[in-house]
Amino acid sequence: MATKINIKNLPVGYQSIISNGHHSIVGDEPLHSKGTDLGLSPTELVLSGLAMCKVATVRFIARKKNYKIGNVDAHLEQKVKRGNNGQLSTEVEVAISIEGDITESQRRELIEEADHCYIHRMLNGDWDIASAKEWNLEE
Repeated sequence: MATKINIKNLPVGYQSIISNGHHSIVGDEPLHSKGTDLGLSPTELVLSGLAMCKVATVRFIARKKNYKIGNVDAHLEQKVKRGNNGQLSTEVEVAISIEGDITESQRRELIEEADHCYIHRMLNGDWDIASAKEWNLEE
């Protein structure tokens, strides 16, 4: 099933109402980018999806194997560099903390499994992003 997102851009800053048809959040740009900083930036939204997928994968595997864990937290930091040809190179550092009564071997296993989450694999895969076209709201 395809994932669909709709954006309603507001005239203030770069505020956008982001919706999947069931839930909505506010996106925006930070003040230094002339936004109003009232929501997550596009970069933060991408990293949020990756972080959420990683911690959900840890929890899924732990439940599947009956590991007794508590909170699972992640910290992601993105660094982007522009090459001489203008091509962007992105590095994302990921740190995951898992509370619970598990062995070090189980902890390492869960952290390794986080790298197999759907969004991580999707971001490392091939993307074919179509060029934007005009969308008529009445269609």
